[in-house]
Amino acid sequence: MRVLFVASECFPLIKTGGLADVIGALPRALTAAGDDARVLLPAFPAVKKAALKQKKMSEIKDIIGGDAVLLSATAPTGVKLYLLDAPHLFDMEGNPYQGTDGKDRPDNHKRFAALAKVGASLAHGQLDGKWQADILHAHDWQAGLASAYLSLLPAPRPKTVFTIHNLAFQGLFPKTTFAGLGLPSSMFNQSGLEYWDQVGFLKAGIIYSDHTTTVSPTYAREIQTDDGGMGLGGLLKSRAAHVSGITNGIDTEVWDPEVDASLAAPFSLKVPAGKAKNKTALQQQLGLEVDKDAPLFCVISRLTEQKGLDLLAGAIPHIIGNGGQLAVLGTGDKDLEAAFQKASQSHKGHVATVIGYDEPLAHLIQAGADAIFVPSRFEPCGLTQLCALRYGTVPIVARVGGLADTIVDTNDAALMAGAGNGIQFSPVTFDSLIAAIDRFFALFRDKRTFSAIRKRGMKQDVSWQQPADRYRQIYLTLLNHTN
Repeated sequence: MRVLFVASECFPLIKTGGLADVIGALPRALTAAGDDARVLLPAFPAVKKAALKQKKMSEIKDIIGGDAVLLSATAPTGVKLYLLDAPHLFDMEGNPYQGTDGKDRPDNHKRFAALAKVGASLAHGQLDGKWQADILHAHDWQAGLASAYLSLLPAPRPKTVFTIHNLAFQGLFPKTTFAGLGLPSSMFNQSGLEYWDQVGFLKAGIIYSDHTTTVSPTYAREIQTDDGGMGLGGLLKSRAAHVSGITNGIDTEVWDPEVDASLAAPFSLKVPAGKAKNKTALQQQLGLEVDKDAPLFCVISRLTEQKGLDLLAGAIPHIIGNGGQLAVLGTGDKDLEAAFQKASQSHKGHVATVIGYDEPLAHLIQAGADAIFVPSRFEPCGLTQLCALRYGTVPIVARVGGLADTIVDTNDAALMAGAGNGIQFSPVTFDSLIAAIDRFFALFRDKRTFSAIRKRGMKQDVSWQQPADRYRQIYLTLLNHTN
């Protein structure tokens, strides 16, 4: 089966969030199962610098304002790539979506319309004479127009799957931008791309794809409601038979504490001693007091209210007052960045904040911390809690979306049954978070119980094998379906 992924990010080439991790890992899992999975990416400078074996495939004339070249390449992980080298659209450093002012670039509609249009042509077999796709799998609003463009090409066409990684980001643009997309005017209506007098890229992905997936079963149900649908709940509910939730996995070769080069010491379920050495190394590196008995909490996240981190910022005095420590790695809302930085100054030796994105440090934090906070108000899937499980770090999560699907609460009944791998709390309020923190302190003091919770987490299968099998089932069902 030949599958073309169209996406704006792919680890380790370019990453702003979990989308990159999925695109870096799922094609590898499909390839390992015998499929021919390839990824089309924008040729941002960081991508061109990191991609291997680059070779010119074809020239593309006048693609949304300029000429382009399609390159074939390979990721350092072995994933097969196509790169859309369009300097007039992608020759920019830094964040792929935002300028240095932190605001979305006003011409993003051109940038990602071009990516989607080339994705449709490539999947259809027009740009690589030796390859065409059976399945076009587009991801998030940046690739949302791919199936719309594909619908305009001659039959037979590949089947189409669209994955929503976060419904909060819908790719909405003024209706004046529609004229430059090269789509017929008949598509700009309530049954097509029009969304409250705007052009909706993510809506297009839902409308024109054969099947829509999102990244956990609970989130799939949440987005079909008025509360969780963010204006698209009715549309998604009307297509419920063609909507699935598949929980993400993580790349267990990248996230493997037994061989992770970013760690101070390796460790595993069978040889767990290195976990403590990583805690000491992390405390030393971040300027925290070296104390093996102090519960070390962490956050690795975008610092936003969606992630519930305003609640956590308010809970810092409670954590410190009970003998805990906190390590924060992330970037996001300036007010939240400032709040955590201020906490680092007010609680030196007990709170450390690193603003930015640092992959090796993220690995060391996962290895050295005792617990990780994911107190999101909504969370499509979440990946940090899956990495935490593999690294023996206990997740403290809100009972929403994929967090509810991956973390089993260690309540009394679960503990009696020998189950539970973390702590869930609901509703997502300050008082509920404080109660969850207090529960963690109690578990941490019970060394035998805490060790058992850690071991259960490390035993859990968080790989891509099962999710990849579920995607393959969807692909095969679509290919076996006769129109």
